[in-house]
Amino acid sequence: MTTVTFKLNQAAIEKLLEIARIAGDATMEIYKTDFEIYSKKDESPVTEADRKAEAIILPVLKELAPDIPIVAEEAFSAGHIPNVDGSAFWLVDPVDGTKQFIKKQDEFTVNIALIDESRRPIFGVVHAPALDRMFWGSLEYGAFVREADGTVKEISVREAPKEGIIAVVSRSHKTPEVDDYLKDFKVADEVSSGSSIKFCQVAEGIADVYPRFGPTMEWDTGAGHAVVLGAGGTVKTPEGDDFLYAKDGFKNGFFIAKGK
Repeated sequence: MTTVTFKLNQAAIEKLLEIARIAGDATMEIYKTDFEIYSKKDESPVTEADRKAEAIILPVLKELAPDIPIVAEEAFSAGHIPNVDGSAFWLVDPVDGTKQFIKKQDEFTVNIALIDESRRPIFGVVHAPALDRMFWGSLEYGAFVREADGTVKEISVREAPKEGIIAVVSRSHKTPEVDDYLKDFKVADEVSSGSSIKFCQVAEGIADVYPRFGPTMEWDTGAGHAVVLGAGGTVKTPEGDDFLYAKDGFKNGFFIAKGK
């Protein structure tokens, strides 16, 4: 069993935020060019930005916590799949929202999350380099956003407005089940968004619910999940159970992220 041997203190958090920013800068260098698009074995798209950002992040995580395994999207696709049974582990998505990246839509993010032995996220950072906004959160420290001008403010979920909720849904993967779920609510507005930005919109109180009834992987959700928890929200299964990690193949089931 692997335990979290490094202290998740402000110094460690600042290091994680820094590496997310550096990885984001690397993705932006490629984003501004006419980059090539490749296909992975599962036919999902990948670019040099994914590979470059992951190559920046992984050595820093290994330095911070050498005994904590890392589940990273591109390494996983290449067959590097660590055993995390009963262990804390990192989840890394170097470019979440590759489709948005390819389409030159600015909603893609760099995601880094730490999952504890109870299979729950205890820290996550979601950096949106093209938007120049960075979100991070944990149950212990709360949730925050750093704006483009460097201003940092604490964020929190909001009470659902009586006049109707704002639902944020996947730009690329909305399913009929989402519509069925939202039928039970008074919905004032429905907003489409990409990547882990959807979690962050709930966390900062500009949306009330993010229902996901489609396929995702754990590296897609761990960081955003932590931000929502730090902001006082919840991420549950449709049955109301806690949404856990270290699942078979690191494949997610359906989930609902909510404010108050």
